Amino acid sequence: MVKNSFVVLFSCVLLSSCSSFYQFVNVSPSSKLKEISYSKESPNNLYEFYYSDTLGNEYLRELKNEYNIELLVNGEKSDIDKIKSILDWTSKQWVHNGSNNPTKQDALTILKEAQEGKRFRCVEYGIVATAALNSVGIPARTLGLKTRDVEKVMRGAGHVVSEVYSKELDKWIFIDPQFNIIPTLNGYPLNGVEFQKEIFNKNAELKLINKQGELTKEDSDNYIKWVGKYLFYFDVLFDQKTLNSSKIKTINGMTKITLVPVGYKEPRIFQRRYKIDYSYYTNSLNDFYRKPSTE
Repeated sequence: MVKNSFVVLFSCVLLSSCSSFYQFVNVSPSSKLKEISYSKESPNNLYEFYYSDTLGNEYLRELKNEYNIELLVNGEKSDIDKIKSILDWTSKQWVHNGSNNPTKQDALTILKEAQEGKRFRCVEYGIVATAALNSVGIPARTLGLKTRDVEKVMRGAGHVVSEVYSKELDKWIFIDPQFNIIPTLNGYPLNGVEFQKEIFNKNAELKLINKQGELTKEDSDNYIKWVGKYLFYFDVLFDQKTLNSSKIKTINGMTKITLVPVGYKEPRIFQRRYKIDYSYYTNSLNDFYRKPSTE
């Protein structure tokens, strides 16, 4: 199934000779990368993030037991090996389809419908990986990615992945559950902002890995060429704990926080049509990359 995902991805790359025309008319995103930076201002006390207490969360216990999530990490000693195992498992639950939605946006519904033969988007891979990681006590969050021309283009302005927090490494780690990928530099896993920086710098030491080892140079180059444009705006829900989307916690009516590069505008429209009226905005890495804690 992973190979099928790469076939789709590489087909898009092969068609890149046509993409300049579509970019000219603002149909699809520009692949030109920018050097960007973020501030390190003190975190804003207004923003509060909610993460699951695995032992006290009935939903996560059901997910863990129903799909034997704990067996995936049994015998794995390090956080990164546990993350690789769950990432690998998630990527194999269905074949990607960019047009299908589940009846509900939660991991149990998505997995049940996938077993019935349905196929889903990057969004659903992110939701399932995040929940599965949380179910075994590894804090994770679903991470939305948006291109710098998110307001102008008609399609392809977003991608969804996950970030997972390693207590051992004391950092957030970017994972792409659709493509079964973790970016690393000199063997050290990267978060989304770090990943973008190393892509822009064309760092030869940037490697992509998964449970099977390091990706081939061809696979890595194709993924990096494709994903780079999405690593511009980053957003996450404040509430990674409430698994019923109709009851998620908000802050003054806002459900998300969006990390915006210094000097760039706050995006208010997605793909020309959809208002972004649900997010606070920050330039500060200290707001966005806080250490998670449970209530």
